[in-house]
Amino acid sequence: MTIIRQDDFIASVADALQYISYYHPPDFIKALTAAYEREKSPAARDAMAQILVNSRMCAEGRRPICQDTGMVVAFVKIGMNVRWDADMGIAEMVNEGVREAYRNSDNPLRASMVSDPAGARRNTGDNSPAITHMEVVPGDHVEVTVAAKGGGSENKAVFTTLNPSDDLVEWVLKAVPKMGAGWCPPGMLGIGIGGSAEKAMLLAKESLMGEIDIHELKERGPSNRVEELRIAIHDRVNALGIGAQGLGGLTTVLDVKINDFPCHAASLPVAMIPNCAATRHIHFTLDGSGPATLPAVDLADWPDVHLDPPETARRVDLDTLTRGQVAEWRAGERLLLNGTLLTGRDAAHKRISDMLGRGEPLPDGLDFTGKLIYYVGPVDAVRDEAVGPAGPTTATRMDRFTDLMLSRTGLLGMIGKAERGPEAVAAIKAHEAVSLVGVGGAAYLVSKAITSARVVAFGDLGMEAIHEFQVKDMPVTVAVDSTGQSIHATGPDLWRIG
Repeated sequence: MTIIRQDDFIASVADALQYISYYHPPDFIKALTAAYEREKSPAARDAMAQILVNSRMCAEGRRPICQDTGMVVAFVKIGMNVRWDADMGIAEMVNEGVREAYRNSDNPLRASMVSDPAGARRNTGDNSPAITHMEVVPGDHVEVTVAAKGGGSENKAVFTTLNPSDDLVEWVLKAVPKMGAGWCPPGMLGIGIGGSAEKAMLLAKESLMGEIDIHELKERGPSNRVEELRIAIHDRVNALGIGAQGLGGLTTVLDVKINDFPCHAASLPVAMIPNCAATRHIHFTLDGSGPATLPAVDLADWPDVHLDPPETARRVDLDTLTRGQVAEWRAGERLLLNGTLLTGRDAAHKRISDMLGRGEPLPDGLDFTGKLIYYVGPVDAVRDEAVGPAGPTTATRMDRFTDLMLSRTGLLGMIGKAERGPEAVAAIKAHEAVSLVGVGGAAYLVSKAITSARVVAFGDLGMEAIHEFQVKDMPVTVAVDSTGQSIHATGPDLWRIG
């Protein structure tokens, strides 16, 4: 009878979470490289290049692929013949592995989990608890799959109950554009069909743990209805022209994974969950011989991609920036930012809104006049870093604060990822401001453009505190210009097929 020791289980979970924080799965690198080589859209191709370069840098430097190091999801299959040498429960052991991984001093990972979710929303400090799913199965070993799921992609999860006669593919084609680009394409779509509401969502999430193999499937041809659906959805979603980061291009999804389950004759439950360009998951087995051994990594799996700023990129001095200069920028234009940049995201915007609503001044030393704000919650720095991985968070979540910030603080513009909603676009146009985007999934690469960082306000908010960055040649693209033109509208229109 196999005996699994508590320390081996915890160490394996911790090692796996560290591993996936800086190593993309090889199948993802292979698929993204192929998409990069096929891509015709300059903006999408550049975004993919940044993701690939960032991925290799993270593999070499063992630092997080994305600043959002995710909420942990664990699927644990426990053999019926296994015995435990443990005084913790399974979920407790997973949580302890999370704590060890996220507090690792060599590669600290950002703690993003908050408790009292409908109230105070206090950060738990160690990214626990994990979302743990358990199943008892025949056998004498324990199989574990762990994933780190970012908030930007998780927020785009959707569920519906279709009529049995409804067209599932058409539902997907209507749902995907509504997801916007906040899930950081190119990535994967996980779809769960059948069961019940909760079962369909679980099927969709678990499907994302599978290997990218759509091109192999196409070569051999489908053998059942699920495989036919995978091919149809893959091809028709890519024909929408959404492209990498929503900028317009040939590849929006690298694969579509589907799990199904029998369901009631009166219904067709369907769930869809996207996985972002920072897809992170790994499977390991414990057989009683000690902690799991994770696969060796070969840097030859990464392509030889180099980033060279286009000759047309405009260098911007943030310390002398004027509204007149901002008015010259056009949607789709590439910029290289230099100088002082302030940061702030959800919690900071809410606090600023509350303070201004009460007629209170902003904290001493916090002045947005003539500045840009970067929507980011960075990872803690280690060694000689000015800041840890610091990629953009989804700009859409700050739409409700955009008019307030532009009208009351002297702010000239914002930097995030993904599209802006109609409310924010109207405010940007009215105030002759600008919204810029960085590449989601290139956080370590972006951090190398940050030469210094310090907290200037709301230090109690942890990673959501307001920082002052000094940046050098930080690459961004104009998403919404001062006339209200949006690249996230014009880009997909240009590359849509049919």
